[in-house]
Amino acid sequence: MNINFDLNDLQAFRAVVEKEGFRRAADSIRITQSALSRRIEKLESALGVKLFERTTRKVSLTNVGRAFLPQVERLLDDLDLALLSIGDGGATRRGTLTIACVPSAAYYFMPHAIRSFHGQFPLIKIRLIDASANEVSAAVASGEADFGLGFTGNLAPEIEFSALLEERYVIACRRDHPLATRDVVTWAQAYEYEHITLDKSSGNRLVLDRALAGLKMGKESVCEARHVTTVLGLIEAGLGIAAVPSIAMPLSPHPILASVALIEPEVVRHMGLLKRRGRTLTPAALELEQRIRALPGTLPRD
Repeated sequence: MNINFDLNDLQAFRAVVEKEGFRRAADSIRITQSALSRRIEKLESALGVKLFERTTRKVSLTNVGRAFLPQVERLLDDLDLALLSIGDGGATRRGTLTIACVPSAAYYFMPHAIRSFHGQFPLIKIRLIDASANEVSAAVASGEADFGLGFTGNLAPEIEFSALLEERYVIACRRDHPLATRDVVTWAQAYEYEHITLDKSSGNRLVLDRALAGLKMGKESVCEARHVTTVLGLIEAGLGIAAVPSIAMPLSPHPILASVALIEPEVVRHMGLLKRRGRTLTPAALELEQRIRALPGTLPRD
């Protein structure tokens, strides 16, 4: 056999498989679609086999292509791992990582992991999909995201959940609010004040509605918002207080915001990493995952 192909051709092959199409694959490795097609044709010609079945609507692997895929993934991942382990090789590594993350973790939590990763691998681009819990699960299940950060709930059957931390809901308020000096507050006491709630499209709203069923609140909410990050902005503006997951709060003292523990009942949720079953993370994705796993025990809290 005349081995007349190179690593770029193998990377093109893997990209088409992962992105399930030539256009998205070309975008992911930053070449034109015609250049990508030439790489695949070159690879098929060198191997003397057809790797893809192509129609106007769909691109799928042939039987030979499916058998070839694990060998390519192992070769490219081994090469990535070797390069990452050589001195400061990370400084010249290129590529894109796509991470799906619920907004409550995307605002204050994830930036610490991304900053650490970027310091070692400055040329690897991070694409962060900040979306609802259901959308995070869907992005991981479809392969759009390498992995996700979300919480337990209605996860797709092809998703594996790996617990990262248990977090409680707290009251977020301004530092000049009467509750800011309290150590704890009950839900009933908190909701005697003007407050903001998350709307029914939020995964957090589902958690809270289940936990607080039957609990009578003193006042109706003054505003509803879809994302926790929006709620925090409304609190900063002085519109009221809100119950939010603790991970959404600043990880060190904040000039405006404060948090107070909520009791009676204490409501918790389980945050974790979401992966598609059977998918092996690339060495770069594993590096970022390790940084995320290390965060809960290392960051200061207000």
